[in-house]
Amino acid sequence: MSSNVNSVQNVIKVALGLCVICSIMISSAAVLLKPRQTANQLLDRNKNVLIAAGMFNPDVDTNADVEARFSEFNARMIDLQEGRFLTEEEMQSLGVDPQSYDQQSAKNDPEMSINLTGDQDVASIRRRANYATVYTLTNDSGEIESIVLPVNGYGLWGIMYGFLALESDGSTVRGIGFYDHQETPGLGGEISNPDWQAQWVGKEVYGDNGNVNFRVVKGGGSGDNEIDALSGATLTSRGVENMVQFWLGENGFGPFLENEIQG
Repeated sequence: MSSNVNSVQNVIKVALGLCVICSIMISSAAVLLKPRQTANQLLDRNKNVLIAAGMFNPDVDTNADVEARFSEFNARMIDLQEGRFLTEEEMQSLGVDPQSYDQQSAKNDPEMSINLTGDQDVASIRRRANYATVYTLTNDSGEIESIVLPVNGYGLWGIMYGFLALESDGSTVRGIGFYDHQETPGLGGEISNPDWQAQWVGKEVYGDNGNVNFRVVKGGGSGDNEIDALSGATLTSRGVENMVQFWLGENGFGPFLENEIQG
């Protein structure tokens, strides 16, 4: 008697066989594409660092320009708890590398981050990694001319991720760039508009009292420490201001800037 090809057993065998074949194909593709994905991630990160520093114009420049321009930067790791650069020995001991370190993943590791509570968490990010990678430009004498800091904070719909570039004084803004956010297109999404970002250039983060005096206010822009808020996007504008308040404050890069840049 011939076997029934439509039997439950045969259907299960075929289904299992297809699952195994598909799993192998997907796994193989993931392994083969991993180097390319990693390279694309690095390219995107480096490009956004350059955008914040005013060294890359997406409307004019191409990906081919990124490698040469980014080579002018030094990627360095800092200890946010102690406000200083990490030494090579400390990085080796911690098992971290400035090129591959993932600050967002680290903040989810209780051993590599701290919990933020109450007034500490003005940017509404809940946790902060203990270490961060920053990018410095130096002159021929080895002095820092500019520094690019990774920043993030909650807007209207989610976390906004970007880079903030400062001049050698650690207070004057050189540029800002956002590379990932969920803000409403045409409203809060205008944080990615080059025209809005242009008003950041030359603004001062810190006031004469040494505190973070930077503000995002409606009709602002005339003062040294303020820029104009986004029209129809009050919560996004407030989120951007809170982001700067946190990351340039005592729980963010504030102690590091005071010790290593401004000092």
